[in-house]
Amino acid sequence: MCATPFTVNVPVEQLCVGLYVHLDISWLDHSFALNSFKIKNEQEILALRQLGLKTIRVNPSKSDCRPLPPPPANTAVAEVVLPTPEELEKIKEKRARIDRLLKERNAIAECEKELLKAAGTLKNITKNLFARPQESVRQAEELVQQMLESLLVDKDIAIHLMNDKIAGEEAYYHSLNVTVLTMMLAKELSFSADDIKLMGIGCLFHDIGKMEIPDRIVNKAFELTRAEQNLLRQHVFYGQQIAEKLHLPKQVLDIINQHHEHMDGSGYPGALPGDKISPLARIVTITNAYDNLCNCPNPADSMSPYEAMAHMFGHLRKQFDPAALNLFIRSMGIYPPGTIVRLSDGTYGMVVAVNSGKPLRPSVLIYDPSVPKSEAIILDLVHEPVLEIEASLKPAQLAPEIYEYLSPRKRMTYFFDTQKNARQSS
Repeated sequence: MCATPFTVNVPVEQLCVGLYVHLDISWLDHSFALNSFKIKNEQEILALRQLGLKTIRVNPSKSDCRPLPPPPANTAVAEVVLPTPEELEKIKEKRARIDRLLKERNAIAECEKELLKAAGTLKNITKNLFARPQESVRQAEELVQQMLESLLVDKDIAIHLMNDKIAGEEAYYHSLNVTVLTMMLAKELSFSADDIKLMGIGCLFHDIGKMEIPDRIVNKAFELTRAEQNLLRQHVFYGQQIAEKLHLPKQVLDIINQHHEHMDGSGYPGALPGDKISPLARIVTITNAYDNLCNCPNPADSMSPYEAMAHMFGHLRKQFDPAALNLFIRSMGIYPPGTIVRLSDGTYGMVVAVNSGKPLRPSVLIYDPSVPKSEAIILDLVHEPVLEIEASLKPAQLAPEIYEYLSPRKRMTYFFDTQKNARQSS
């Protein structure tokens, strides 16, 4: 556990720029973004005095200076200044922000239901694939069509970071992740609705050949031997055989057969150069690689979303279609949802949404022990120009109380926000 920071109570008359203060009042009762912050200007000192507090806690170790000396004894006590209309408007906006957060949480709950429903459908498809193949294909087409309709009605695609899922269901969530991310990217790349649907079906079935590989190899949490690696690679061949028996379209077969091929010819099974890889499969290659990096069989080996994106761009970009990779990074954000960050004021948080036009300014759920976890503050850094992301962290680097508060995901799972339009129009 982190030690409680040493603070001293300082009379409001002795506040000055550079002091790091802690406000022991409700977050809704003041206009500041956080309950703890460094005073930046005289306007903030005035706003602090308007709170009507006699003293405010100051953290000397985080302050740039000492408080002002006490005023002379004969100095008249300043009257309590009532909040200005501007301060009251800021507090009103904060209350409106809380209302938006409640609506957002409700939308996430609905999104969660849709994800669980989709995972159940995919599990049923896989279970009945050989006994009732045509029914399984029809269910897959219906599932993708539902996702496509949600995708095409939203001008701005919203993807939610979901809660951790049931252990042992990883294969279904991997296929859904790849499906969701691929359809998102395909829309951003202006693919037709027909092609996006084909990509969605291809993604649902892209790893279907792993049904023929022993679970002890597919789910092995430690490094595979060379023989095990060679056997696992056969899932592409087995998947193509299954897809042919199901009479799936050629574009879907290409995705199943080529989702491990690389633009530089270093992939498998055919070591195809970029011009020989299906345009649809090139997209799936990117999203499949990203999800595999974020969700390893052994969670300890998984990269954070930020690390995965940086690794793909910094070390693997020759393997991917450059235009598609750049747009994927822009769509997901430099700090994708789920990334743990430290802000420039020392605050910890978790990215929960991305501002696609300003990838360095995502929305961040903030760790603040003075605010209940159920009411955690979400800062949109677009509206907080003095704050910026200073570092991306692994969850293991967090103190226990911060880890518990932020609840970082052990596995990254995403799904479309199907409630977004209804929420915006209400």
